Amino acid sequence: MPLPPTLIAAVPLFIWIYLLLARGHFWRVREDHLEPKPLENWPRVTVIVPARNEAQTIAQSILSLAKQDYPGEFSIILVDDHSEDGTAVLAEQAANESGTPQRVNIHSAAPLVPGWTGKLWALNEGVFAAAEKTPVFFWFTDADVVHAPDTLRCLVFRAESDSLDLASLMVLLQAKTLPERLLIPPFLYFFLMLYPPRWIADPHASTAGAAGGCMVLRRSALERIGGMAAIRGQLIDDCALARAVKKSGGQIWMGLTSTSVSLRNYGTFAEIRDLIARTAFTQLRYSFLLLIAALIGLFVIFLLAWIAFFTLDDPGWLLASTAISIMTATHGAAVRFYGLPWVWALTLPFAAVFYGYATCVSAVRYWLGRGGQWKGRAQAQRRD
Repeated sequence: MPLPPTLIAAVPLFIWIYLLLARGHFWRVREDHLEPKPLENWPRVTVIVPARNEAQTIAQSILSLAKQDYPGEFSIILVDDHSEDGTAVLAEQAANESGTPQRVNIHSAAPLVPGWTGKLWALNEGVFAAAEKTPVFFWFTDADVVHAPDTLRCLVFRAESDSLDLASLMVLLQAKTLPERLLIPPFLYFFLMLYPPRWIADPHASTAGAAGGCMVLRRSALERIGGMAAIRGQLIDDCALARAVKKSGGQIWMGLTSTSVSLRNYGTFAEIRDLIARTAFTQLRYSFLLLIAALIGLFVIFLLAWIAFFTLDDPGWLLASTAISIMTATHGAAVRFYGLPWVWALTLPFAAVFYGYATCVSAVRYWLGRGGQWKGRAQAQRRD
């Protein structure tokens, strides 16, 4: 027996009302504008930068780190993860150009140990290399990110003033090419939908997430969870770290910024597909049933209202148009965060189809033994 047309239109509307009102207001894309105040003692920080074949961006990244206006003591460890493009040499040149070469140490990572993902192994190497400095905080940041001079000061002040064990900032991704404009604002939107910042910061909520490109972690919290070894095989390493810290009783927080910017460009749809496919099936716990459920969910949430809008009469048309209005308005906040015109908010259904396709690619690669590909490594091993 076919469903009544009105019910078909009502289902996505009810979902969007829930997302609008009861999903932690994830759609309120607001940049963190905390003004740090002087602290009596600014804690010692070690910056750890895992880098593998980052010749195009490493110099700018190191310069931005070396020029931080942090009032306390801080040092930088670049962990060269077996780069083949001269990343370490370029990093050393940048350190010399910064005027503070003594602040930057280049550490060559040991061979990757089975059972570890590449980034976590590099971070672990950096943590051990920093042991003698006994930092209060580690600042984990990616080798393709350029930070504003006050980034470290703001993050440490927030962590100290709010008694945080983990504070992270989602850096601004590039949104210049057509593929980026279509798919990067939805990338932010979908991430916040999965990990609403309000729920992340709520100690009573189970949601735990973080942005791996810029994280300040208290050393005592890392020791409490058992070090990086506790999450060594995790592909979505930032959220795994946040989950471990929160589960151990730690307080975590995640915000947004437009002053720390990723330099990585995505000029083609294939490049963004690969970005999504690296971890999409991991997010579904490598489950075929969850993959089917996710695809059905994408259809019902993002496409069904549009189908009803073009095919139904009132009152189904009115219900569908209301759902579309909520969908477009909430996505519009992410679109405006990237400085794009509001009209780009209407492209969310296209992005949903693309993300569904990329998730299927992620699943196929996993089943073929090529899951979690990054920098020439397949890090998600198939479990038979």
